[in-house]
Amino acid sequence: MYSHIDDPRRWILTEALDEAAARTPDAPWLSDADGGRLSFGQARSFSLRAAGFYERLGVERGERVGLFLFNGCAYAIAWLGLGYRAATAVILNTELRANFLQHQLVNAQLKTIVVDAEVLPALVEVADQAPELRTVVVVGSIPAGTALPGHWRVHAWPDWQGQPDWSGPGPQAQDIASIMYTSGTSGPAKGVMMPHAHCALYGIGTIRCLDLTQADRYYISLPFFHANGLLMQLGATLLAGCSAHTRRRFSASHWLGDIREQGATVTNLLGATSAFVLAQPPTDHDRDHRLRATLNAPNVPAHERQFRERFGIEEVLSGFGMTECNIPIWGRLGQSAPGAAGWVHEEHFEVCIADPATDLPVADGEMGEILVRPKVPFGFMAGYFDAPELTLEAWRNLWFHTGDAGTRDAGGLVTFIDRIRDTIRRRGHNISASEIEEAVAQLDGVAEVAAYPVHSDLEGGEDEVMLAVAARDGGTLDAASLGREAAERLPRFASPRYVRLVDSLPRTGTGKVQRAVLRKQGAEGAIDLQA
Repeated sequence: MYSHIDDPRRWILTEALDEAAARTPDAPWLSDADGGRLSFGQARSFSLRAAGFYERLGVERGERVGLFLFNGCAYAIAWLGLGYRAATAVILNTELRANFLQHQLVNAQLKTIVVDAEVLPALVEVADQAPELRTVVVVGSIPAGTALPGHWRVHAWPDWQGQPDWSGPGPQAQDIASIMYTSGTSGPAKGVMMPHAHCALYGIGTIRCLDLTQADRYYISLPFFHANGLLMQLGATLLAGCSAHTRRRFSASHWLGDIREQGATVTNLLGATSAFVLAQPPTDHDRDHRLRATLNAPNVPAHERQFRERFGIEEVLSGFGMTECNIPIWGRLGQSAPGAAGWVHEEHFEVCIADPATDLPVADGEMGEILVRPKVPFGFMAGYFDAPELTLEAWRNLWFHTGDAGTRDAGGLVTFIDRIRDTIRRRGHNISASEIEEAVAQLDGVAEVAAYPVHSDLEGGEDEVMLAVAARDGGTLDAASLGREAAERLPRFASPRYVRLVDSLPRTGTGKVQRAVLRKQGAEGAIDLQA
């Protein structure tokens, strides 16, 4: 265990790696499904060389560098290298395309990016709209026929044997380690500035919740471009000094086989991924594994029962958190709480369930908005990048407003109820309706469009994306064709499930779309693109 885990001044994941590498340099740390292997000593050595590589590319201390990569050992080295360089990793979802990707590249003012060759074409497509981007480091072989922009300086991900170690100063706990983008209620995604202490605290919470030790092995199937995969899981292994295995993308069909083969003892699931796992056909080998605990969010009661009864997993826990506010609420070993998020991690956070109109606390058992604030300096976001007004709005009355509704009982157990704000939650992603609408509005023949959530038919699967679309005057649209075209412009997690053609959108007297009317209508009269 990291010796400074109780000292917030030393909550820096690269320092935890330094200590683990000094203590057990040959102990395995991370493996991936493509055959990659890293011991703690190798991870430190390679990451220091990556930091030196960044320095020679001209990356300055504090400079923002994009990571547009899939899970794997290369991602870990690219990320930790930025940590040693004291630069800021801008974490990009590999499903971003078109205006979604363009916005984040431009908003973060990226000059340098490390990109997986598989998603390089998506980057090329928006190159003209992100003119500041000049240095592109490609992991893997560039796809044949890919025409790279002439103003780019393109580098291959370096051969570690030829790179000298970085020997400059490292970061401080208060320095910004990462920017992760999260969708809001309106407008484009916001960049959450995450100090090193904030990033480390995710893993500290995991250790406290799961009683993680050096003997554990984490199976990480959630993407590293989310705080869950990168910080709650991979970061926790650096602090605990234990090992992990990851695969490029989540696969329900490989989930149990990977866990069995890797000897994993703990894992996390998010949103509909637990439903996907449970939908796999039962076998006689469902209990043939070493998994002692899984952290599911949300922890649907029927799912908890199946994970315990079918798979024989002793501990099924949950939690509640956000990119902005860390994980202030965790489950507890030995205290089953199906359907609930858990209890407040009081060592590091305060939580209030408040009337969203007044910010005054509500009585036990009453529903209100979940408000959070930290007890530890820099254990929380430092604000939204280049958006001080949105930061101030979120911190009204010195509480961070999650926009989520919940209850707390007399024993302190917190239950997440629903979202207050107007986002769509699908497959573990918060999606801004306005970003979907902006993309669909660009399709030929579309006069106006509204995106809104309808309930998923998957238990625990959250929402499906519904589109109500009106054609331009005198025009006609085909709902199925429009849905397919929209899917090509949107990340997979934001693709519509349902499309309904309407004459016009319902509006208020001041011209605002009446989303409550649309939500009440649900998917009535729509085509199901998955039918």
